Amino acid sequence: MSGRAWSVRSGCLAKPATRGLLGLFLLACLASSTTAQERREREPNSVYAERRAKLAAQVDGPIILWGFTGREEGSQTYIFEQEENFYYLTGHNEEGAGLILLPAAPRGDAANIEREILFLPARNPQKEKWNGVRMSPADPGIEARTGFVAVKPFESGLRSLVESLAKTFPNLYTILPYEKELGGYPHEKSVVDWLQLAAPQAKLKDGEIAFLKQAVDLSLDAHLEAMKMMRPGLYEYQVAAKMVEVHAMGGSEAEGYAPIVGAGPNSTALHYDRLSRKIEDGDIVVLDVAAQYSGYSADITRTLPANGKFTKRQREIYDIVLGAQNAALAAIKPGAHFFCKGKKDGLMNIAYDFINSHGKDRDGKPLGQYFIHGLGHDIGLNVHDPGEYCGPLRPGMVVTIEPGIYIPEEQLGVRIEDDVLITESGYKLLSARLPRDPDEIEKIMAAAAKERPRQEKSTDRGSSNSPIRCE
Repeated sequence: MSGRAWSVRSGCLAKPATRGLLGLFLLACLASSTTAQERREREPNSVYAERRAKLAAQVDGPIILWGFTGREEGSQTYIFEQEENFYYLTGHNEEGAGLILLPAAPRGDAANIEREILFLPARNPQKEKWNGVRMSPADPGIEARTGFVAVKPFESGLRSLVESLAKTFPNLYTILPYEKELGGYPHEKSVVDWLQLAAPQAKLKDGEIAFLKQAVDLSLDAHLEAMKMMRPGLYEYQVAAKMVEVHAMGGSEAEGYAPIVGAGPNSTALHYDRLSRKIEDGDIVVLDVAAQYSGYSADITRTLPANGKFTKRQREIYDIVLGAQNAALAAIKPGAHFFCKGKKDGLMNIAYDFINSHGKDRDGKPLGQYFIHGLGHDIGLNVHDPGEYCGPLRPGMVVTIEPGIYIPEEQLGVRIEDDVLITESGYKLLSARLPRDPDEIEKIMAAAAKERPRQEKSTDRGSSNSPIRCE
């Protein structure tokens, strides 16, 4: 999915909030009923505790956070998914929760207060008839289940404790409001100016990488199925539906983002999501579709010829984009960066220079002007995970490398996107199983087209020829 990286999640030193503002923010933290997304797996409680301890060691005052309330969207199809930063610190994926972390060094009356407190809504039997059982502070063993020594009622506990702490600490740290982007909260825009953690960029631990690899593998399975089914006459939404089915059958709890399947003129729209066009012979089709697994999102894009064979011009542009990606991949190592103003050695510079020096448009002009987005971004709990575009790549980070060329007047867009784990010696291409080479893609599509009549004939034999009558 094209785009640039946001600021760092993994931690955060928040801007201090004034006590008046904080009180207003707390009024918004009321639990509501909604359907909660079931995460397939989560990290052990000790992992979340380690993250909280690392954060608490960096501050001189209490940190007050809360998850989403379940009222972020009003759609009947909305399934609750926790705010990524709250989930990163707690592993809690139910609505209406709060969190207070106290600094490692105690102060005054706060010396007798638990260092970490999770606040949960009280049980509401009426709501649970509709939405299922939720955790509550009164549940037996709730401390062991959540990994917190102290779990208290949200409604009666959080506000009074904050008011008490405000008398002891001059600074309180919390989330500040931010502006919406591209249709807004809570989808596209990460909080860009709150809590800056100790780590300057988000590095994933082994458990997180395992979840992300699962998301990548499911995404690759879906893209391979799309290659095999692709042909003129299908609608964009049919291809997307098949890919989503593969994700769900493999254990994905949700899509990493809204599926993008753009054929012909739609291939030049970066985040096209209408999925309404009938795929025509001669179209090129951009598929930017990826799964989420246990909260971690992959981000994979391939570009296919609708009829299984690239035209000469499509192949020319495809080869240029692939060449740009390979040039950037060859330069990836710890310490490399995407792009810094005033510097010419970034991965973005390498990819752009390749595109701008290979091929021309209809008017004989270089193609660099048609590379209209950044080269990549961090991925993790968010498909656009926080990260600094100018910051150095470090082992443990997972980023996308996704050059593209989009020429509207030719109805020709090509993007190739892969997920890359930065290692001590260079990188590992997590999505290597999915072919990028155009000859391999055409070979897979040709074999599938050859097999398709036999499969359709077998399906026809298995179905009844007699119509079902209802009288």
